Amino acid sequence: MTDKTRVLDALGKIIDPARGNDIVSSGQIKSLTVEDGAVSFVLEVDPARGNAMEPLRTAAEKAVAALDGVTSVKAVMTAHSAAGQVPKAAKSPVPDLGLKDFAPKPKAPAGPAPLPGVRKVIAIASGKGGVGKSTVSSNLAVALAARGLKVGLLDADVYGPSQPRMLGVSGRPSAAGNTILPLRNHGVTIMSLGLMVEEEEAIVWRGPMLMGALQQMLGQVQWGALDVLLVDLPPGTGDVQMTLCQKTQVAGAVVVSTPQDIALIDAKKGIDMFKRLETPILGIIENMAAFVCDGCGKVHHPFG
Repeated sequence: MTDKTRVLDALGKIIDPARGNDIVSSGQIKSLTVEDGAVSFVLEVDPARGNAMEPLRTAAEKAVAALDGVTSVKAVMTAHSAAGQVPKAAKSPVPDLGLKDFAPKPKAPAGPAPLPGVRKVIAIASGKGGVGKSTVSSNLAVALAARGLKVGLLDADVYGPSQPRMLGVSGRPSAAGNTILPLRNHGVTIMSLGLMVEEEEAIVWRGPMLMGALQQMLGQVQWGALDVLLVDLPPGTGDVQMTLCQKTQVAGAVVVSTPQDIALIDAKKGIDMFKRLETPILGIIENMAAFVCDGCGKVHHPFG
């Protein structure tokens, strides 16, 4: 049987050449879980070296995979800066001699890219938490699957990943090479960061780590051929929303709100964000507007 001690011993032999220390003693291994031979962990790296650290992630996976009793390994690489650390300004490629106009022009950043095999990506968002966005996301996913569509649900609400409980899935997703095999229930293919960490474990990550995790869940999960992929976003207007719309072709967004002023104020901010990101608004869902009383049979409007 594989335990965390043996896994950490194996990872302790992997040296980060830039730091000169092993990745365990330098505190780069986070959220390590071992369950029935399935091992998963987060490898934290510096943002400036993110792309160059892929060989280190691969070496870490191979070291753990070589242990007896290990059936699958998945290392999620995220980037963050140390607290209080300010990234150094990039040096100008040409000295300031009045010749900058002749310097090679930097390439324009690539625009949003389609997700292979996925026809439409739809973002489910809310300006404020607690309005039922995740419930709407799971119900919409199951309803679309019941209509015969091939549906995926990405739980990108990283600080409160509730879709595993919503759809009744548990256990660690298995790895297949450098990809992750998502779970499936009620006709919906699902991936959530909540499946990669313990249910009671808080995800305390900075923006770059969130963006890295989102891109890995989009690009390294075997979603297969889907008619639609619903993305359950965290509340507000932050890094995850920007990363999704700037890196992935999003067909449109659905904004969820309750009919109360305090929620509608933030919903309007969410709509403005998507307009700035040039993402179409497909509609607004007014949730929790009314309920039918079991006792009297009357319709009540809790928010007036």
